[in-house]
Amino acid sequence: MANRHITPWQRRRSADLDVRRETDPILSLQNEMNRMFDTFFEYPFGSHPMGDWESFAPSIDVYETDKEIKVDVELPGIDEKDIDITLGNNVLTISGKKETEETEKNKSFYRHERSYGSFRRSIQLPDDVDEDKIDATYNKGILKIVLPKTEQSVSLRKKIEIKKG
Repeated sequence: MANRHITPWQRRRSADLDVRRETDPILSLQNEMNRMFDTFFEYPFGSHPMGDWESFAPSIDVYETDKEIKVDVELPGIDEKDIDITLGNNVLTISGKKETEETEKNKSFYRHERSYGSFRRSIQLPDDVDEDKIDATYNKGILKIVLPKTEQSVSLRKKIEIKKG
């Protein structure tokens, strides 16, 4: 006679535990921590063979004034000629690629590293951008794009005053 017939709660308990593993946030956190520790020794300190470019997406700040929309993009280590900016159907798309090579020689060691990859970010813009007056500058790893609004959209804005209730 098997023990599971004598102790039926063992079977039920393990089935409940399987459901709990999928829904319990503490167990999910524990599983994620276990996964991180398991992969740490394969790729210490995030040193994945593909480098940081496997999931690279540059940081973007978008802000609006009365007369224009400004976009700042952080692109450190990327050459200006490797950046492409397009605008179509009110979608601003910034894409590019990075190819670097680093070699270091010493009497006791030799190191050779490469990092490469591409990125693409798209931003939906309002209809009131004057496409003919867009300006882009790139300096010290920061891409600044200024998208002026059309004169019509600037003049259509009306300030609404809030009355005290």
